[in-house]
Amino acid sequence: MLPLLLASSSAYRRELLGRLRLPFACASPDIDESRLGGETAEALVRRLAEQKARVLAEQYPQHLIIGSDQVAVLGEQILGKPHDFERAHRQLSNASGNSVTFLTGLALLNTASGHCQVDCVPFTVHFRPLDAARISRYLHAEQPYDCAGSFKAEGLGVSLFRATEGSDATSLVGLPLIRLVDMLLLEGVELP
Repeated sequence: MLPLLLASSSAYRRELLGRLRLPFACASPDIDESRLGGETAEALVRRLAEQKARVLAEQYPQHLIIGSDQVAVLGEQILGKPHDFERAHRQLSNASGNSVTFLTGLALLNTASGHCQVDCVPFTVHFRPLDAARISRYLHAEQPYDCAGSFKAEGLGVSLFRATEGSDATSLVGLPLIRLVDMLLLEGVELP
């Protein structure tokens, strides 16, 4: 098996990939993550996931490089990481009683063969009605300012949901393991 490299500095993605019990290394890709003019949210995450893997290919020949990128979409608006309380409060207020779809781009690049698999895995969160006090309590308790959509699904954020919908709950955290296993199997990686 070629060595695995996770093209990410995300602790969330590292934890998820660790669940597969495969040895892997991490490297942080340095790319411009700006959206191109007219680019759809799905095209954006697919492009960035692949770009994250490809930018490390020269440094890591003879590797399987995993790239991933995620955006949250509410209506036509892409929600980024809020970075502070005010933006997070505004995002959750807008999400209240609505549905937010998380699109996670995933790429697996075999730098030995040049073969690259790319996909986008959607996952939808249906939010409960949230009042300002509840949002504030949540934000003070968990401070999810580095998370698209302003919540941590693996933590207290789940209390904000009415329901979830999708084929792979790990995609919500940022690395769709079910789809990644499919890709790894196609590259000859043996998993239990």
